[in-house]
Amino acid sequence: MRPEYVQFESGKLGPADASKSPRFADIATFARLPRLEDVESADVIVVGIPFDSGVSYRPGTRFGPSHVREASRLLRPYNPAVDIAPFNEVQVVDAGDIPVNPFDITEAVAEMEAGADQLRADGARLVVIGGDHTLALPMLRSVAKQHGPVAVVHFDAHLDTWDTYFGAPVTHGTPFRRASEEGLIDLEASLHVGTRGPLYSKQDLRDDERLGFAIISSDEIEDEGVPAAIERMRARLGDRPVYLSIDIDVLDPAHAPGTGTPEAGGMTSRELLRMIRQFSDFNLVGADVVEVSPPYDHAQITAVSASHVAYEIVSAMAARP
Repeated sequence: MRPEYVQFESGKLGPADASKSPRFADIATFARLPRLEDVESADVIVVGIPFDSGVSYRPGTRFGPSHVREASRLLRPYNPAVDIAPFNEVQVVDAGDIPVNPFDITEAVAEMEAGADQLRADGARLVVIGGDHTLALPMLRSVAKQHGPVAVVHFDAHLDTWDTYFGAPVTHGTPFRRASEEGLIDLEASLHVGTRGPLYSKQDLRDDERLGFAIISSDEIEDEGVPAAIERMRARLGDRPVYLSIDIDVLDPAHAPGTGTPEAGGMTSRELLRMIRQFSDFNLVGADVVEVSPPYDHAQITAVSASHVAYEIVSAMAARP
């Protein structure tokens, strides 16, 4: 049975009515939103990519999309932090998952790109739930077909601009090097936020700068505060088209234990949400939330954070249709 969805005065179809269908009932869609097939057209599409064949350490993120959807059941239609009811402003739907080959990374990446192209064909913006960070490369390939090189804002403990792992050029640690080499990113405006922890060598930082990224580290956020980090971000982005990529391990393991490569000393969920809320002022053309690994999660701690991150991204898109 289909749940009874809320019909907003704008004509948009919203989440299932929690007064008529318990939040724990029905098949889980993101925030209990309608499915793609329930509407004639969509402005923002939430889609999962259950893929983790590109990980270098702990697996399990192939189960991330369903885990985040389950944790999103408690999200509500009005976002008081930014004074917007996002599902009333734009039609948001859940398109399910893009099925990809779990044994062949090259084929899987091509399937991700093709799936994104199909969903974006009528002008919808995508919020992708991973899955590992490999998927950022095909998402950027898809977005760049319409917008050209985009400013990438990358929240992550790690740079993800390394060259290869075991000779493999496309993994969860390499997407932004490949994207830079392919001309998909704006070399004057891209940015890492929340990076921390040991590197292989100082050359990693030199390579990263050459590839087009500036850095606001986790330590800088602690020392200078979130408002200063936001101002640095604004100064770098301007009004360029922006792609937002969020690895949940940007959060400290206390806030996100369920991830593949945790690093101590990260951001709090409050700090991350506060920074994401600023994207209502930017030209946000696409986004992903990746690296949620349910086998390492406890009481949905990581998935709850990821679901709220995705909700704030949807809110930011709704504020600037």
